[in-house]
Amino acid sequence: MSKNENTNKIYWSQRYLEGKTGWDIGAPSTPHKEYIDQLSNKEISILIPGAGNAYEAEYLHLSGFTNLTVLDISELPLEQLKKRVPSFPETSLICEDFFEHTNTYDLILEQTFFCSFEPTSENRFRYVEKMASLLNPNGKLVGLWFKHLLEVDGGRPFGGSKKEYLSYLSPHFSVEIFEDCYNSIPPRSGNELFGIFKKK
Repeated sequence: MSKNENTNKIYWSQRYLEGKTGWDIGAPSTPHKEYIDQLSNKEISILIPGAGNAYEAEYLHLSGFTNLTVLDISELPLEQLKKRVPSFPETSLICEDFFEHTNTYDLILEQTFFCSFEPTSENRFRYVEKMASLLNPNGKLVGLWFKHLLEVDGGRPFGGSKKEYLSYLSPHFSVEIFEDCYNSIPPRSGNELFGIFKKK
C-alpha cells in the first residue's frame, strides 16, 4: 500500500468512526433508484466505487441484480453493508483504492465520489481516465455531481459547474444526458446534476 493510499484509508475510516458522513442520506438516492428501476438486464456488471454505506448496492441486490461490485478504501462501510444485508456476496465487497482496481464493467454508478477528491485538475482528469478504463466498450457512467460552486476551504464534498465537469468528462465520454436533477431529495434540490455518459 502506498503512503498516499494509506493516508486516504485512515482519513476515510476516521470519518466513518466519527460519524462525519454528511453525504450519507441513509437510503438510495431517488435519481439512482429511478434509474435502476428502468434497467431490464439484471445480469449487467455494475461497479459502485467509493461506495460508502452503499445503499444503492443494497437496493440493486434486493432487486435481483446479480453482478455487483462494491468498492471502498475503508473496510468499515463494507462491514456495515454486510451486517445490513447478510445475503450480499462477500466476494463482491472490495476494500481497495479505486485507482488500483483493474476489472471492467458495463455500468458504474457515481454517488458523491468525484466530489470527494481534492479538486485539482490532475485529480479530476485522473478520475475520468480511470473511470473510462474500468468500463467495457459502450459502458456507462451514471450518477450525480454536486452543482454548487467550488469552495476549496469548505472541504468535502467539492462541487463544480456543469461546464467544468464536461471539460473533464468529454474527452473520454459522450453525453447522453447531463442536466439539473429534477428528482433530487429535498435537501439537495437545485444542487445536483444528473448525468449519463457513454464511454467513447
